[in-house]
Amino acid sequence: MAVGPVVGGLLIGMYGTRDGVRYAFIVAFAMGIVSLITQQLMIKDGGKKEHTSTSVINPFKSFGLITPDLKKLLISDILIRFCEQIPYAFVVIWVVTNNGISPLKFGLLTTVEMITAMLIYIPVAYLADRSTKKPFVLITFGFFTLFPLILIFSRSLPLLVVAFIIRGLKEFGEPTRKALIMDLAPEDKKALTFGVYYLIRDVIVSAAAFGGAFLWNISPQVNFLTAFAFGLVGMLFFAIYGRDIKSTPEGV
Repeated sequence: MAVGPVVGGLLIGMYGTRDGVRYAFIVAFAMGIVSLITQQLMIKDGGKKEHTSTSVINPFKSFGLITPDLKKLLISDILIRFCEQIPYAFVVIWVVTNNGISPLKFGLLTTVEMITAMLIYIPVAYLADRSTKKPFVLITFGFFTLFPLILIFSRSLPLLVVAFIIRGLKEFGEPTRKALIMDLAPEDKKALTFGVYYLIRDVIVSAAAFGGAFLWNISPQVNFLTAFAFGLVGMLFFAIYGRDIKSTPEGV
């Protein structure tokens, strides 16, 4: 994931925006095919198939699996994802077009983001397993919220490096958030609840892409500030109403 953005930036730098992006798509498509073949060859089948219940076939009946505490997390998560998705497609335009940073350097900025995320995944997950989960989720919501605000003031490469480090730090509590979803899900329907949670979240958040385009046409600042406002509301909602669960280390 860290190498991919650099390769994409190199292709755009070598062949121009139109042809470079096309070549990047071709490379990505080829790697996708390789991954599918690899999966089929290397991952064994789980064995016996179990009969699915009616609640699995009918997703509307599965919505009842979202408990009140999980609904609070879901609402917060939706607001935070609006914060992420409203400016998401326009970050590259802001960096490359509005501030004159080359596509290769944008690829390097994305690599900085990926490396930052890689460095914090395991240490933070380790700490979260030995503490309560809510603070870690709240901190990651805070990084989601800060990123669009800092982008407004990031008009040079050094400042953009700081912005993309913060963007990488948004992964701070992501493993913990996923673990919290499982903790709040009904004991015998955890996998199904996880799927329903993401179905609801992603269907609603898909509207952010459309709204982000209208806001960008007004101005980049309006786009980023609106995203920041959604993030701030989501973070405060979770801080006030979100449930905390204490982790229990193995063997304790």
